[in-house]
This record gives sequence, C-alpha cells and structure tokens, in this order.
Amino acid sequence: MSRVLVTGAAGFIGSHLCEALLARGDSVLGVDAFTEYYSPVRKRANLSVAVASGLEFKRVDLSCDPLDALVEGIDVVYHMAAQPGVRSSWGNEFDAYVRHNIVTTQRLLEATLRAGGARFVFASSSSVYGNILTGPARESDQPAPVSPYGFTKSACEELLSVYRRVHGLSAVALRYFTVYGPRQRPEMAFASFIRAILSGRPVRVFGDGTQTRDFTFVSDVVTATVRAAELGTALAYNISGGTNSTLLDAIAEIERLTGRRALISFSSWARGDAYRTHADLTAAERDLRYTPEVSLADGLELQIEAAMREPLELAGAVA
Repeated sequence: MSRVLVTGAAGFIGSHLCEALLARGDSVLGVDAFTEYYSPVRKRANLSVAVASGLEFKRVDLSCDPLDALVEGIDVVYHMAAQPGVRSSWGNEFDAYVRHNIVTTQRLLEATLRAGGARFVFASSSSVYGNILTGPARESDQPAPVSPYGFTKSACEELLSVYRRVHGLSAVALRYFTVYGPRQRPEMAFASFIRAILSGRPVRVFGDGTQTRDFTFVSDVVTATVRAAELGTALAYNISGGTNSTLLDAIAEIERLTGRRALISFSSWARGDAYRTHADLTAAERDLRYTPEVSLADGLELQIEAAMREPLELAGAVA
C-alpha cells in the first residue's frame, strides 16, 4: 500500500484516479481548490464515491496555501490540478492559467523536493503539440502550442525537466489526448453534444466538424497514469485512445447510440483549437505496457448512460 496525493481530486480525471487508487488499496489524500471554472456542485458530486470509499479530502489552493504538510510521507504525487480550457486562456484570463498551472506546479515541485522527493506524475496535454499536420506526434517533437493553455502545459513540462536535471527528482509528464467519459467537464465537446442531443437542443460545433482527435476514455487514462508512477522513465509520454475520429463522426455515433438526430449548429473556428491531434504510442506501449482498451463507441455508450442517470440538479449545474 502506498500513501499518495492527488491534486485536482474533485475534477473529471482526478476523481476517477482517486477511485482507482483506493480500489487497489492505496491510502489517498485528495486536494482541490474548487475554482469557479465550472460548477462546484458537480465537483462535490464527483467526489462522492471516493469519499465513501475512504478518500481523505482537503480543500487547498496550491497557488498560495502551505504545501509541506500535504507531501510529508507521500510516496507518489499525482498532479492533476490545473486551470483547464483552451478557448478561455486568451486575453485577461491568462493570469489564472499562470497561477493555477505554472505557479502551482513550481510550488508543488519545491514542496515535494523538500519532503524527500516523492515520485511526481504530472497531467500534461496534447495541446503542447499544437496542430499535428503530418503523421502522429512523437514525444521528441518540438512543442508548438497554439493556445496560451497549451503554452502553460509546455512550461510545466519544462519545470519538471529542470527539477529532474538539477535535483534528480523522479518526475514524468503524461500528454493526455482529448479525454472523455462520465463526469467530463460540461463545456467539453462530448458532454455538451450528449446533453444537447438528449434534450433536443442544437449541437454547437466550432468550425466545420472535420477536425480530428485521438479521443481517450478516462479509464484508459487512469490506467496509464498509475503505470507511469510505477514504470515511467522518460520525461513525457503520449496517452491516447489509439484511434482517430472527426467530430462529425463522433456526433454520428452519439446519434446511433441515443436513437436521436442531432441538430447541428456550426460556429466559426475557435481560436486556439488544434485542427488535428494524433498520438504515437510507441513509448507508452514499450515503457508503460499501455494499450488503450476502450473503443470510441463503447466509451460514448458509457458516457451517454451516465448522462441519462444524472440527477436534475447536476444537469442544470453547467456554469
């Protein structure tokens, strides 16, 4: 049994990770700042299963609160906390991304180092690559983010590299490719598509819908994250679902699974959205023994089932 810290524990990926760690017998301390990016009602609901399973939870703002006591006696730090969202990272909101992404990561790295250097696993993003125009992205490719959000994730990876190089800290970054599944943040594509189709409202699509993504089901991400703590040796690994799909193809699959037609409303292209993402998984397959197990169809079915079971108070808790 390990003693682990999960930041961003009330979030989409963080809450699933807490449940998986508790199920395998780890002692889990979860922390979250409950920022207002989306409804705290949803975040509290995300935590319910983990808390019932023995999660120790504390409300902590990593950007300013004392951190040394949190990492004392911790074997693995899973740093999932971040200010999410590509489109909102432009303009006056950028200071929140600097604070909750770069500053919090630096402070947590320092606290981890002072506590003796626990294993450090960081949730990065495919956004560090920007537009992947030719072939699948490899970890050795030069980062070229096309949004301030992607820049902050790339900057955090650089911080990890500095602490590995100078202090020998055991740290690894995971570049997640478009994660989906139950509890997905409400503004993300699949969550908003499913909610709109089930309620008969228009599905808003930025651009023409031909943009492609490597969609990754949340349970595959959790598996890769835990294995990275145990097996990862490189600075960064791509983690994806292994297959590429357009947004329009994904909407067609949601239509098939729900038996309902989507009323698509096309909007102008969103600034900072990559047109194509595609991952090379060679390193993750070799080092982490990672192979995605959940197909897009199966994952969407699970997310739709979860959305249909959602209580009314959560269905309205979007903002």
